[in-house]
Amino acid sequence: MSGKGSFNKITFLIVKEKMFSTRMLLMFPILLLFIPGLAWGFSDPNIILPGGHRPETPMEVLFYSSLGIVFGGTMCAVLMSFDGVSKERASGVLEVKLAQPMARLYQTLALVRGTAIAVIVPVTILVMISIVIIRYRMGVWPELMDVVVHIIATGLILTWYTLFTLIASSKAREQGTAIAFGVGIWFFFTFLWALVTSMVAFASGISIGQESDQSWIALEGALDLFSPNGVYHHILESRLPNIQRGVSGWQVGIMAIAWTILPLWILARRMEDLVP
Repeated sequence: MSGKGSFNKITFLIVKEKMFSTRMLLMFPILLLFIPGLAWGFSDPNIILPGGHRPETPMEVLFYSSLGIVFGGTMCAVLMSFDGVSKERASGVLEVKLAQPMARLYQTLALVRGTAIAVIVPVTILVMISIVIIRYRMGVWPELMDVVVHIIATGLILTWYTLFTLIASSKAREQGTAIAFGVGIWFFFTFLWALVTSMVAFASGISIGQESDQSWIALEGALDLFSPNGVYHHILESRLPNIQRGVSGWQVGIMAIAWTILPLWILARRMEDLVP
């Protein structure tokens, strides 16, 4: 079998294993609640958000319902990835795989690709269901570019968390340690990053949480570039002209590339140097 054929076969086997695993079976109802469920709630014509704001366009509803992806989708990526290396390393299977004639780089890329696809496909299906819900509730379809940007951004953030967790898995010899690292990374960026932003604002003498303060908005927007969740929201905000946080599109693009390339490079180097 050719190198390309082996690469695609390994990817397919990983997708099949992960997508139809017990973990995905348990996560799918949670994803169903988080993604289409939030889209149903935010598309309610009578909903009023804190601050008196009411979503008026389908893209605004997609933006607010992206919270379901930040909380549920990324956690699914962590749970699908935490044993991607550590399980096979503990069982001795990894030693056999790395001894195969296929280069370690391509084995690593197949692992990342297969694991990410196994998460992206069901999440994308639920996003499409959310779009249908928005059409039903609001009577209008989102613009095609809004849908494209949303799906690309969602695929990126799920890939990022897959990479983070696979790096943690490659460094841990036990599955318990691997999942602890993965959940720790998820918890830091999902819950504790706001604390980091507040600490920097306090040290800079900027009022914390003042949405009318341009200094706070600019600081929050800049620091969000150093968080995968923040970059994800910046990408979505590019389709909301009424949101301006002082960050240019080229800055978001560079950080999106960095959040993809740098973890992938770290994982590839780790797998090259790994001794089973």
